[in-house]
Amino acid sequence: MFPVEAALSTAAAQEKLDRGVRLYFGEQKHPKPVANLGEWATNKKTNAFNKTDREACEWVFLSAVLELQERARKQGGDAVINIKSNYKNTETNSNTEYMCGAGNIMAGVALKGTVVKLGAK
Repeated sequence: MFPVEAALSTAAAQEKLDRGVRLYFGEQKHPKPVANLGEWATNKKTNAFNKTDREACEWVFLSAVLELQERARKQGGDAVINIKSNYKNTETNSNTEYMCGAGNIMAGVALKGTVVKLGAK
C-alpha cells in the first residue's frame, strides 16, 4: 500500500494530470453527480528494473489514473468517483492509499472507478 497523495504530488503527476477531471478515492466526499457514465477499470504494469518499489508504483499509479481521466473525457464526464484498487481482482477501498504489486522486474496497479458528470463546480 502506498499513499495516493504522494503519487499525485510527484512532478510527473503535476505535469500530466487533467485538472478538468476530478478524482475522488474511496469514499471521499464529492458533489452529487448529475449523470453516472459507468464503472471503468484499468490494469497497468511498468518496468520496475532499477527503480525503488515506491518509484515504480508511483509511475504505474499515475498511468492508471491518467487512463481513468481519459475514459472520463471520452464519456463526457468531469470526475471519477469511488476509485479503488482492484489488484488481482481483490478490491481495496481507501481514501488515502492504493495497492501496488512490485517486484524486481515489474510493478502493477489496477484501479476501478465510476465516471460521472458532476456539473457545476
